[in-house]
Amino acid sequence: MKRLTTTFLRGLVTLLPIAITLYVLVWLATTSETLLGKLFRLLLPDSLYHPGLGLVAGLLLVLAVGLLMELYIARRLWAQIEKLVLRIPAVKTLYGAAKDFGAFLSQSSAQRTRGQVVKVAQGMHVIGSVTREDFRDFPAGLAGEDSFAVYLPMSYQLGGYTVFVARALVEPVEMEVEAALRLAVTAGMSTHSAGE
Repeated sequence: MKRLTTTFLRGLVTLLPIAITLYVLVWLATTSETLLGKLFRLLLPDSLYHPGLGLVAGLLLVLAVGLLMELYIARRLWAQIEKLVLRIPAVKTLYGAAKDFGAFLSQSSAQRTRGQVVKVAQGMHVIGSVTREDFRDFPAGLAGEDSFAVYLPMSYQLGGYTVFVARALVEPVEMEVEAALRLAVTAGMSTHSAGE
């Protein structure tokens, strides 16, 4: 019975990451197809609509917005729209956090000076990434001049802590941000945490 349980758990551990990844991809595809597909069904005759048209339109829409944002006038217009959005209290918090996180993830490794993986040493070592070094626009006394803001992710949870740490307690670690987050989020149990 113990061998059967061990074999079952090994199979579960093998299939679970694949299943979760596929679930998220299928959810994104079906959501895109559902939302944009309905729009196409309203605008086009039934003979012109084909399943998958909403998904293709979603991908093309994202690409078109990306191309549009390369234009100076589009960026200026979007900045004005964002100013209006950022005046709405609850929306401001959600939108700002999502935008910052998306910008952080979309940077290449070479651009991520702020994403340096570090360990904070204070009787134990905690892994995190530097999110800020300049605190001039922060309230006085929140962070010292010789400090870093370091994000410390929590294991098996979506969240973490931002701590302000003296530079003397922060040591750089030669590791990709994605690998460090994977290591922290899986409580060190990830077998792919060494920088793949």
